[in-house]
Amino acid sequence: MINPIKDGHLARPSLFAPLVAASNAMNTPTAASRLRQFDDLPGPHGVPVFGNLLQIDSTRLHLQLEQWCEEHGPIFKLRLGPRRAVVVGDHELIATALRDRPDGFRRTTKLEQVWTELGLMGGVFGANGDTWRRQRRMVMAAFDPGHVKRYHPALQRVGLRLAQRWQQAARHGTTIDLQADLMRFTVDAIAGLAFGAEVNTLQSDEDVIQKHLNRIFPAVFKRIFAPLPLWRWFPSFEDRALVRSVAEVNAAVDGFIAQGRRRLQANPALREHPSNLLEAMLVAADEPDSGMDDKQVAGNVLTMLLAGEDTTANTLAWMIHLLWQNPQALAEATAEVRRVCADGEPPTVDQIGQLDYVEACAHETMRLKPVAPQNAMQALRDTTLGDVHIPAGMVVIAVMRRDAVSEFHIRDAGRFNPERWLADGHPGQNASAAKRISMPFGAGPRICPGRYLALVEMKMAMAVLLSRFDIQNVSTADGKEPRERLQLAMAPVGLRMNVREHGINAEA
Repeated sequence: MINPIKDGHLARPSLFAPLVAASNAMNTPTAASRLRQFDDLPGPHGVPVFGNLLQIDSTRLHLQLEQWCEEHGPIFKLRLGPRRAVVVGDHELIATALRDRPDGFRRTTKLEQVWTELGLMGGVFGANGDTWRRQRRMVMAAFDPGHVKRYHPALQRVGLRLAQRWQQAARHGTTIDLQADLMRFTVDAIAGLAFGAEVNTLQSDEDVIQKHLNRIFPAVFKRIFAPLPLWRWFPSFEDRALVRSVAEVNAAVDGFIAQGRRRLQANPALREHPSNLLEAMLVAADEPDSGMDDKQVAGNVLTMLLAGEDTTANTLAWMIHLLWQNPQALAEATAEVRRVCADGEPPTVDQIGQLDYVEACAHETMRLKPVAPQNAMQALRDTTLGDVHIPAGMVVIAVMRRDAVSEFHIRDAGRFNPERWLADGHPGQNASAAKRISMPFGAGPRICPGRYLALVEMKMAMAVLLSRFDIQNVSTADGKEPRERLQLAMAPVGLRMNVREHGINAEA
């Protein structure tokens, strides 16, 4: 398996950086004649009809793309059946494309097709054009940091439930399934914070909504790269279960919206001071000429549930693993948490703001282990990336991690070093490079609207863990490095953790 951190296989220069600034000027016939076309690009050999599609392993696609970048350079081609894709691993060209959304690039039509066929409601994640602009305004208003801070008590309650769950594991000597517990935490957090709903999976093993949510992202990603849509003709047991899960999640989302409407009707003052993100979205949708209705709100509720669960939980799991592998960083993070949260209670808004080193650990984790290690988009018009002509309709796949772990761009790129993110830690140009090259939340107009909330959730979970517990072990069952598994979001496989309550010796 490719290990970009240990092997350093991404340490390659940006070959086309000098051409980025000039790319938009290449519109004349003379300039266009100098551009490389799709057929001019290198790429892995495929087979007739299917091209490279049969070579794709969707669960490790990001690793395959990174390896092919090594073999063929930072821009190469893939043939995915009838579809063609240009793969880009140069961070400057990636940033250029991301900034050209939504006018120059959109989400792929394949993603839209799979999403719609599953019966999933639309939201800002999959929206394009004017629909995206309308929804983006509504979602950004809901995710305003001032709003998020008002909902903080709900997040504290979820943090306390996480502490109690891990306290039981510590007292019984139980090994914690790290990703599963963190998924429970993020589902409960987003349901309480965003929808005002008490979905308490942390204190119950009847994690119904989580079970249904966990089926959706993997199925979407698998279907995007499936050579044939067998689920349409020969639906498997898994396919039928997926249909039921989508129906259950859609019903839950409709229930959240109905509850929110009832609260707004019963208490009109909530329109001025909404108590959760859902209410804020409903208020924004009700504004004159918003062009939005409850259907669009529902799509964004679903997006919050899906994107807010996997991405944050996976980053937390990777962060705990990397801290365990780096004892000095773990000691620094623990010392900060115990100084700021001396009483061991879930941190307040002010305390969250003081956890600078923990936030640096989150950024460093997202640089090394981004949960979105590739980003696919589709050109809406003819354009250029570097010296390559991108015709309208062409799919462009951005390899997000390649330059972020390259020694050519970042010193000691393979080392987990949170200090590089701290202004007072003398990071110099190294930190500015990391901030410029690492784009875990994307870039440009479509940058993730929930990035502030995600960081708050991460700091809450880490504060609960490090203030109340001493980590005794973080490992996989076989003791090997956790495998990276891609299912739209990239997750560690099989991470387990053992903890001891802080201040209680091993014999107690």
